[in-house]
Amino acid sequence: MSWLWAIILGLILGVIARIILPGKQAIPLWLTTIFGIIGAVLGNAVASAIGVDDTKGIDWIRHILQLAGAVAIVALGTPLYESMRGHKNRSPR
Repeated sequence: MSWLWAIILGLILGVIARIILPGKQAIPLWLTTIFGIIGAVLGNAVASAIGVDDTKGIDWIRHILQLAGAVAIVALGTPLYESMRGHKNRSPR
């Protein structure tokens, strides 16, 4: 069941990250979800490192760090995906 929640959270974080970033991100929904999952893991690692990963009530700081991680991963991963996709589709001259 935890994998299902990771996928749902990754999808939500990835979509919010795409909304926050300016311009159009030409990445498919499955990659948005993967980037969101990676961003959530990155945010959790940072929250653990600074000691705010387990607080009473809602962990707002951890959630903000997860979203920031998703924004960073989408911002870095989108140009990488586009460049890889662009090289594949180029015809030889």
